[in-house]
Amino acid sequence: MKQQPLAFRMRPEHIGDIIGQEHLVGEGKMIRRMVEANRLASMILFGPPGTGKTSMAMALAKTLNVRYKILNAVTDKKKDMEIVVEEAKMSGQLILILDEVHRLDKGKQDFLLPHVESNLITLIGCTTSNPYHSINPAIRSRSHLFEVERLSIENIKEALNRAIEDEDKGLGTMNIQLSSDALDHFAYSSNGDMRSAFNGLELAAYSTPAGEDGTIVIDLEVAEQCMQKKSFSHDKDGDAHYDVLSAFQKSIRGSDVNAALHYLGRLIEAGDVDNIGRRMLVTAYEDIGLANPQAGPRTLHAIQSAERLGFPEARIPLSVAIVELCLSPKSNTAYKSLDAALSDIRKGKSGDVPAHLKDAHYKGAEKLGRGIDYQYPHNYESGWVDQQYLPDSIKDAVYYSPKKTGKFEKGISQVYESIQNKKKN
Repeated sequence: MKQQPLAFRMRPEHIGDIIGQEHLVGEGKMIRRMVEANRLASMILFGPPGTGKTSMAMALAKTLNVRYKILNAVTDKKKDMEIVVEEAKMSGQLILILDEVHRLDKGKQDFLLPHVESNLITLIGCTTSNPYHSINPAIRSRSHLFEVERLSIENIKEALNRAIEDEDKGLGTMNIQLSSDALDHFAYSSNGDMRSAFNGLELAAYSTPAGEDGTIVIDLEVAEQCMQKKSFSHDKDGDAHYDVLSAFQKSIRGSDVNAALHYLGRLIEAGDVDNIGRRMLVTAYEDIGLANPQAGPRTLHAIQSAERLGFPEARIPLSVAIVELCLSPKSNTAYKSLDAALSDIRKGKSGDVPAHLKDAHYKGAEKLGRGIDYQYPHNYESGWVDQQYLPDSIKDAVYYSPKKTGKFEKGISQVYESIQNKKKN
């Protein structure tokens, strides 16, 4: 057994052994409820690599004491699936764990569907792709979809400590002394990929000579070599890391492309892909907004491309998006306008919807005065007609004040000012 990789040996045997994914297997959550009711349904587990999708599927089968088979939709043939179905017919219900389920071709799919539908086979598909984009609707409609989340730093640390202490499946017989800096580095540089963290720890354990007392000391230098990544400075409370994140976002806002690229590089070295994407996306809408409305969708596309490519190639779409964000004109008028409206609402400044705007699509609406005198803007040549939309108590409220820092907002500000002038006249 010790010849098998550490990541394989440390796979959970029971639902209670699963690290992370509390939103799925925690008390009262959907997958745990299925297991407790002994009614496991076909499902698709999707999420980043190394988050334990296949391991979770195996743990569910073992918890319920149900036979399971693991196949790959790409490499295994239809004949292999026929064998699984025959086994299910002989032994009763069987769980088929199908890796790369998004690559299932039509012939294999057509063969499996009736057996999934009859519940002879419970299908647990595993994929790193978004099932709404990549999985055939016929399979998708017969399965529950569950997103498996990237593991947190603390999740990775828990798994590594468990492996060091486990004498049966892990490294517990090797007398390993792992420094806190090395543990942090394994956790951060694995970027939420537990398999990567286990592989790094295993390489460190077997490649580091034991001292005279038999202790294998794994320090930060060893961890860096085994993960092939240099350490990034994180203090105990994470302040240094959040300082870099703050500087990253503020550099984009301040249009300093060189500083933003520098901080992006530090965050990439730290392996914090989640926060890179989140900060870029919020900046695209918060700080650039209407000055360059396409920056948001393009940034999202760059982030999705980076996630699909993985590092080191992921840095390429991220760099493109960062340069555009930095050098785009800036405007925060849209969300500031909404904040002003929310402020009024929270102060109780709202009022009743004007009667002519109320829903009139039901019998008796006219008797209640609903929808009467509503003027349909498309009936007018300019596509606009002067009528009241806000409640009486705040009918003159103004929330939006345009900037003219980009071509798009310059254009819409002209329309806005034209409408405001017509109202005054």
